[in-house]
Amino acid sequence: MSLIEGIREKVAQGAFEFSQHAVDQMLERHLSVQEVREAIGVAEMIEDYPSDKYGPSCLIFGTTQAQRPIHVQCSYPSRPLVKIITVYQPNTDAWIDFKQRRIRP
Repeated sequence: MSLIEGIREKVAQGAFEFSQHAVDQMLERHLSVQEVREAIGVAEMIEDYPSDKYGPSCLIFGTTQAQRPIHVQCSYPSRPLVKIITVYQPNTDAWIDFKQRRIRP
């Protein structure tokens, strides 16, 4: 099973938790738990951080049923609960098709 499949499966089962930072970001950006679940359900991994100082994590991109683009940084599914570290709507100034970072001069 791939990392993204493991993340999707855990989230579908309700085996996930939000960091305080993720909750703060969701409130600030008017993102609901349901929107995050929808985006993760169809997400693809766009960046991998296997050596992150707080534990392996990755950045995933998905869209809500209303087609709102969402980025979610979360832990690997090897934890009992997938930890959602941060959540945001990507900015087109910083991302190409929401999947590739724009290189700044």
